[in-house]
Amino acid sequence: MAKIHCEVFRYNNRLMLRDVSGGLGTIVNGVPVTSPVPLDPGCEIRLGELVLILEDEEGGAVVGASAGARGAGTRVDPARVLSEEEKLATLTAIRKRLHARLLRDRALQQLDLTAAEEKVRDKARGVADEAIREMSNEIPAWIDRARLLADVLDEVLGLGPLEELLRDATVNEIMVNNWDQVFVERSGLIEDTPARFTDNEQVLHVIRRIVAPLGRRVDESSPMVDARLRDGSRVNAIIPPLALNGPTLTIRKFSKDPYSLSDLVVFGTLSEHMAQFLKLCVEKRKNLLISGGTATGKTTLLNAVSGFIGPKERIITIEDAAELRLHQRHVITLEARPPSVEGTGAVPIRKLVINSLRMRPDRIIVGECRGGEAFDMLQAMNTGHEGSLTTVHGNAPRDALARIENMVLMAEVNLPSRAIRQQIASALHVIVHLQRLPDGSRRITHISEITGMEGDIITLQDIFAFKERELTKDYKIIGDYVYTGVVPKFFDNLRDRGASFKAMMAGQPTG
Repeated sequence: MAKIHCEVFRYNNRLMLRDVSGGLGTIVNGVPVTSPVPLDPGCEIRLGELVLILEDEEGGAVVGASAGARGAGTRVDPARVLSEEEKLATLTAIRKRLHARLLRDRALQQLDLTAAEEKVRDKARGVADEAIREMSNEIPAWIDRARLLADVLDEVLGLGPLEELLRDATVNEIMVNNWDQVFVERSGLIEDTPARFTDNEQVLHVIRRIVAPLGRRVDESSPMVDARLRDGSRVNAIIPPLALNGPTLTIRKFSKDPYSLSDLVVFGTLSEHMAQFLKLCVEKRKNLLISGGTATGKTTLLNAVSGFIGPKERIITIEDAAELRLHQRHVITLEARPPSVEGTGAVPIRKLVINSLRMRPDRIIVGECRGGEAFDMLQAMNTGHEGSLTTVHGNAPRDALARIENMVLMAEVNLPSRAIRQQIASALHVIVHLQRLPDGSRRITHISEITGMEGDIITLQDIFAFKERELTKDYKIIGDYVYTGVVPKFFDNLRDRGASFKAMMAGQPTG
C-alpha cells in the first residue's frame, strides 16, 4: 500500500472516493478507480491486500479485514452484473498488478532466456501459477484463471496480447495504434481486434524487447526503428514525440515456411504460365525489378523467385532489416546498421552494395531500393552481375522506372537524365508489378519487358497482364491472366540455350 492510498470526501451530500496511490491502484466493487467514484453502503473497497466494507449508520463504522476476509455481521450488496467496460478495466488492473509482481520475482530474474523456449516457459509458468494463487482473493470468479496465466506469461516472456495474433495463421499484418487500439489485416482487409495492452508503457516495453537483441534502440533521441522478429517478420515502431497518439507498432508477418511460387499460383497471385516465365528469367540470369505499393507482397515474391537460383551460385542479400529466407546453402546475408547513440557508426545499404561487389557475388539481391543504392545496383547489373534482383515502390511499371531515376539522382551523381535512363534500360530486363486490389487480393497485374530507348523514353512491352472481368455481389474481383502474344526480345538468346518460349505459351489466352 501507499503511505496515503486513497481519500474519501463528501461532495453534494454523497461520499466519494479518489485514488491517490500513485499507480498501486484502488478497486471499488471489483472496478479499478480512475476518477472519483461515489460510495454507497455495502461498497467493497480494496487497497492492496486490505478490504474495507462501507456500512450504513445502523451497522456501525467502516470495518477492515485482511486478505479479503470480511468482518462478522457486515452487510454487502449482492454481486451486480458488471458491464463489459468494467470487466475489461478490472481484468486490465489485475493483469497489470500480476505482471508487476512477476517482474519483481527473483526466480524469474534469474531465468536464462537463451535456453530452450519451452524450458523457460515451463519455469515461468510455475512462478506465475503461484503468484495467481497468492492473489486469488483479488481475482473475481468470472475471470478465467488459465487464460489469465497464459496472458501474463505472454507479457513476461513474449509480446503480450500480440502473441495470440502472431500465432494466428490468418493474420498477415498487426497494427498497434495505441495501447487500446490493435488492428489486423486478414485476406488484404483491415479489421479491429479485442486485443488490448494494459497501457502505453507496456507497448514501449514490447518494442524495446523486440529491438534490443538486434542492437537497436528506440527513445526520444531515436524515436523510429525498423527491426525483425525471430521468424523474419518485419517490424516498424515509432514513438512520441513523433507519434502523437502514443507508441505505434506495425508487424508484417512472414509465414513459418516461406511461400514458393507454386503457393502463389494456388493463391491466385499469378498463373502457372507466368510462374514458368519468371522461373525461366531467373534461371537464365535476367535482371528482375519487382514493383508495387505497400503490402502488395513484393518481398514474398522476391523470396519465392530467388528459390530458382542454382545451388552452386554465390548469393549476397542486402537489406535494411534482414527478412529474406533463402534455402540455398551458399548465401551471405548483410544488414544495414543504424547510427549509435553518439550518432556514429551507421552503415547504409549503399555501402553494403558497394562492398558486396568485392565479395565475388554471382547474384546480388537488394531487399528494397530506397535511395542512392539504386545507382550502385544498376552499376552492378551492368558490370557482369547478371541475374540480380531487387524491389521498389511504385504504382505501375513506368512509375517504378521513374522512381529508380529519382533514386539515382539521390546518389549525387552528375549525370544527365538521358544517361541515367540508358543505364536503367541496359541494366534491367523485366519488371514484375504487384497490386493489392480493392477486394484485398494480391495480383501480379503486369510482367513487362524493357526493350530499350526511343529518344529519351525507356520503352516497355507487356508480356502478361491481369484483365478484370467482373465484380461479384460480394465485391470479389474476377479476372484472367492474359498472355499478350508478345515474344520477349531476349527470346532468341534463351532459345539458343534450349528454351522454347512459344511451346511454353501454347494454348494461353491472348489479348
